[in-house]
Amino acid sequence: MKKTALLGLLFVFLFSCKNDHKIEHVERAFYYWKSERDRFDSIEFKLLDTLKIQKLYVKFFEVKYDETLGNIPFSKTNLNEYSWYNDDKPKNSLQIIPTVFIKNEVFLKSSKEEIDTLASNVKHLVSKYFDKRFENYPNYKEIQIDCDWTLKSRDNYFYFLKQLQKTAQKELSCTLRLYPFKYRTKMGVPPVKKATLMCYNLIQPFTDNSKNSILDLDELDSYLTVDKKYPIHLDVALPLFSWAHHYQYDEFKGFVNLNEQFLKEVCERKSELWYEVKKDTSFVDLYFRAGDKIKYEDVSQKKIRTTISKLKDKVNFDDQTTVTFFHLDTIISNKYSHETLTSFYNSFSY
Repeated sequence: MKKTALLGLLFVFLFSCKNDHKIEHVERAFYYWKSERDRFDSIEFKLLDTLKIQKLYVKFFEVKYDETLGNIPFSKTNLNEYSWYNDDKPKNSLQIIPTVFIKNEVFLKSSKEEIDTLASNVKHLVSKYFDKRFENYPNYKEIQIDCDWTLKSRDNYFYFLKQLQKTAQKELSCTLRLYPFKYRTKMGVPPVKKATLMCYNLIQPFTDNSKNSILDLDELDSYLTVDKKYPIHLDVALPLFSWAHHYQYDEFKGFVNLNEQFLKEVCERKSELWYEVKKDTSFVDLYFRAGDKIKYEDVSQKKIRTTISKLKDKVNFDDQTTVTFFHLDTIISNKYSHETLTSFYNSFSY
């Protein structure tokens, strides 16, 4: 009897030690990455409202390096509150978080003086855009910097983050890919208070034609091998998008937006990811020839749920964490119901 009781206690102890890092309070967020549009459509408004989204990370602009002009902004957002219909307007409790994507080449080619100027210019342009476009919203408290920094660009990138923090006087966050998350000793830890762990685009699109470059679970597992908690607060981002690689005569023509209906009607499926166009056809403003090959990459509900389970098991999150999906778009309503999207957020808490 005593032996049975001891075994029972041991079982309870081992079960309670399961590494399940659920989040007590999830802040719901989306990325908004479109540049050309000045307003949300009605479905996107409904998503913000129905899902009770608290944060919207809006890409304000991108920065690239030009040999003649130096560091210049491009792909600037047109989004602004004044083009929204009054009855559609999101409640102004929604936090608009300016997000800036900076190409890695900027930090590979810039001097310290140029980086000082860049920090000042980023702060100025973010403030200008926010004041002009979101006047009736609470003033932004945070700026997020998105950059695929490398070991060679690390020192300049970290220097930029420190300089921007000084000049902006706002909370500064950055994105964190899985490679620097795992190899934190080698890559260093960004000098910010929090980072968003980006759990997508794990593989370079042309590296392995047999794998889904948006989200491959084996690739994800290979990075979630560090038990020790990351030194700064971690939020997390997951994908809801899909894309297609278009090949003509085995030459890559570009990334295109297609739907599954097009693939079913016009293509023959060759493997899990690959399709072949059966006849000459057009789709929106695109033209496909018979024999063209298409690699279609998507993220299923099952894969998202599995990813959430793996993250809860392997990553030590704080009690309050922002969960962000990339990205806010009408198309996701055709793929995921409001109930499904709500369940994704809630899954981090149980």
